[in-house]
Amino acid sequence: MINFTPAELMVATTSREIKDGEVIFAGVGIPCLGAQAAILTHAPHAEIVLECGVFGSRARRIILGIGDNACGEGTKSQGALWRAFSDMQCGRFDVGMLGGAQVDKYGNLNSTAIFGNGDYRKPTARLPGSGGANDIASSANRTILMIPLEKRKFVERVDFITSPGYLNGGNSRKKAGLIGGGPAVVITNKAVFRFDETSKEMYLASTHPGISVEAVKNLVSWDLKIAENVSETLP
Repeated sequence: MINFTPAELMVATTSREIKDGEVIFAGVGIPCLGAQAAILTHAPHAEIVLECGVFGSRARRIILGIGDNACGEGTKSQGALWRAFSDMQCGRFDVGMLGGAQVDKYGNLNSTAIFGNGDYRKPTARLPGSGGANDIASSANRTILMIPLEKRKFVERVDFITSPGYLNGGNSRKKAGLIGGGPAVVITNKAVFRFDETSKEMYLASTHPGISVEAVKNLVSWDLKIAENVSETLP
């Protein structure tokens, strides 16, 4: 029996989403760990881009922040923040990795403010904001979303769309003119979710070992769609 933490399983599950040779815009934390794990296992030719302008980082330890010296270890180039995001907005990156305080059934993310049915100007919580998240969600060929599974985080409609997923579902993202392909997967500490090809609504694809479908449904604030054959996430 191999023991692992939910965070370690999130890293492993994230790494499996990355294909060899892909260019990944990765944030610090689980996204970057997932990208590093992929490079060390099945995707040795994948390249990590960091917000500070580093391309092709081969850090020898965990990256602690975008100003960390480890970002520059073994890189192919070191540019500037504006260049990294300019390349992002040109659609040159295969994968973007994002988190947030709320996600809804169409994969829209909120990292701006929590105000429920109240006033945006008088929120119950003011959050860090977009940073580069909107650029990534709008322009990456696909995005991997990572967020802990809690009812207050998985809402039918986010209070504020900081980072666009599939907006109102269907072809609404395409109509909005966004060049990126949108979210491909939502990875949590208890389950993995994907999106219906037509409706673009999120559905439960797999549950982590020891987690039931019913337990997952109880942690989502809408009538969650369930795959016909829900699998168990690989440990």
